[in-house]
Order: sequence, then structure tokens, then C-alpha cells
Amino acid sequence: MRPAVEAAARRWWQGELGAAGHVLSAAALPLELLFRGAVAVRGAAYDVDALRAARAPLPVVSIGNLTVGGTGKTPLVGWVVRALLEAGRRPAVAVRGYGRDEALLHARWNPTALVHVDADRRRAARAASATGADLLVLDDGFQHLGLARDLDVVLLAAEQRFPGPLLPRGPYREAPAALRRADWVVVTRRTAPAAEAERVEAQVRALDGRLAVARARLAGDHWQALAGHPTAPPRGPVLAVASVAGPEAFAALVRRETGADVELLAFADHHEYEPGDLERIRERARGRPVVVTEKDAVKLAERSGALLGTLQGVRVLALAVEFEAGAEALRAALLRAATGTVTGAIGGVVRGDADQAGAGGG
Repeated sequence: MRPAVEAAARRWWQGELGAAGHVLSAAALPLELLFRGAVAVRGAAYDVDALRAARAPLPVVSIGNLTVGGTGKTPLVGWVVRALLEAGRRPAVAVRGYGRDEALLHARWNPTALVHVDADRRRAARAASATGADLLVLDDGFQHLGLARDLDVVLLAAEQRFPGPLLPRGPYREAPAALRRADWVVVTRRTAPAAEAERVEAQVRALDGRLAVARARLAGDHWQALAGHPTAPPRGPVLAVASVAGPEAFAALVRRETGADVELLAFADHHEYEPGDLERIRERARGRPVVVTEKDAVKLAERSGALLGTLQGVRVLALAVEFEAGAEALRAALLRAATGTVTGAIGGVVRGDADQAGAGGG
């Protein structure tokens, strides 16, 4: 049921349900107003120090978004961690743990960076510091106001309407005004034209001219087997299998990379595959090659014996983050955040004036 509900919600939010969608939107308006009010009250509590953000014992960089998914947050976190490693830093990654896939994927991409899975980001920060990290990268941390950060980066997808309604009438967790507590916005695109990303960038700059903005394209980079080694691209019609927030975008990317006829089999976001799922994939594939996301690959690889016994030609489309504007300035901002001076620990941290000036809210 969950994949069907998620797919219906995406179609509703994208305006594909016609008159039925308008009726749903009208009915959901009171719920959106309640949600909007709750978010505003929570934010105001931090603004007036009724609730306070704790400081961590190491610099913190947050990579987040305004929506419930589909912006390319996890690939950008991977890019950030690689940039920090290349600069000689010792970053750690903190993920909330909605699903194992994100932690497994970060460990595969950057095996020298420790990954901490913990819904309590303060505890994750303490653990990262104790294990020798000199900077913590929060995967999906923008709404986690309880932990202050030294750099706040927010992603917006050019494929998603901006601005748009809040949950449940739309995919937004916060209104666009929340961007004012960010330092950077990265506009991403998979299938949208470059002009659409530039239009979103212009909207962001009009909202707050203080914000630094970058643009990045999430493109197919290379083909892998489930184990991670390179392989040839698929030939002929394929079945795309995805358990991510935007499965249709993944299918469109596969179609663009292969030029083939692509059928999509979508599972719920962060789905854990069971033997019955593998049988369902086999039946839908009907001998066609199967293409999966990197998030799905790290989970399916654990069942590779059963999977390879029933399927042929399973391939992984690995993505690359290709910056179209702002890469070097963002890299410099990351390194400035990484060299912040920390003088305390969670529950009682005081930073120098320069560090306070560079903090991105929270």
C-alpha cells in the first residue's frame, strides 16, 4: 500500500489528478494551516531562546532540504565528505536512520569517514568527536534546530514547484522564508532543463540576496554491478527498480542514459527487500535487464545470491554531482566551517566571534 500512497501523493502534488486533486487540496487546507502553524511556533521558540540549540564539540555542517525528498541530498553529502577528505579533514556523517540504505551508501562511497546512525544528533556529534572526527556532516539536518551548525546548506530541486504548499497539500516541510536561516542554497536538477534551475536560483536570490547559491546537475556517471565493480550498460528494454523518494525521476534518468524503453517498479522509500520482493522483480522483468539505484544496490547486494539466481543483468546506475555554478565557492565555505574554533562541548559551548559570525543559524 505504501508505494501506491506515495505515488498518488506525488501525482497529487504535481497537479496530475485533475478535479480530484483540487478537491483533495481544498479538503487538506486546514491540515496544512495547522502544520504551518506548528512549524512557525517551533521556529519562533528557537528565535526567542525559549528553546536553545546546543553547540557540538566540533564544527557541524548541515545538508538538508525543504521538502520530503527527491532533491539529491545524499549524493551531495557524499560530494561534501569527499571534498573535506581531499582537503585533509577527518569528517564524520550523521544520519537519522529512517533506512539503512543511506548509512550503507555513505560507508561505500567514503569508507574512511565514520557514519553515525542516531536520531539524537547531539549524541551523534559527541560520538563523532570521541572517534576522532574534526567535523560532522548532518545528512538531512536543516529541520533539526536542536543542534547549532557552522554552515547550513539547503537543496532545492528544479523539478519541484517552488514555492509550493506545505504538508499534506504539498511536499514542503517548511515555507520558503525558512531559507533565511541558511547560508547556501544548491539548486539541483535531474531531468529539468538548465533554464529551470536558473529560474529557481533567481527566485531564491529575490527572496534573500544574502544567500549564496550554487547549481548542480545529478547525472548518470557510470554503470556498476551490485558488488560495485564497473560493468557495461544494459541493452534493450529495461526494468527500473527504485525505493527512493522520486522513483519517476530515476526512471527518466535511466531512459535518458540508455535511450531504451523503461518500465518502473517502485517500492516505498527506504524499502527493505524481502524474498517475495525479489520474486516480484523477476516476474516483472520477464528476462529484461534490471537497473537499480545506488541506494537499492547496497541493500540488494546483501541478497545477491537469491537475486542473481532469479535475474539476469542487474545493473546499478551510479550518479555524479556535476556543479554548473558555485562549486569552488561552496568548497571554500566548507573549509572555512571546518576550521572553526571550538571551545566547549554540547550543553555549554562558546565559540569565538569569528565562529559566531559564520554560523548559519539553528
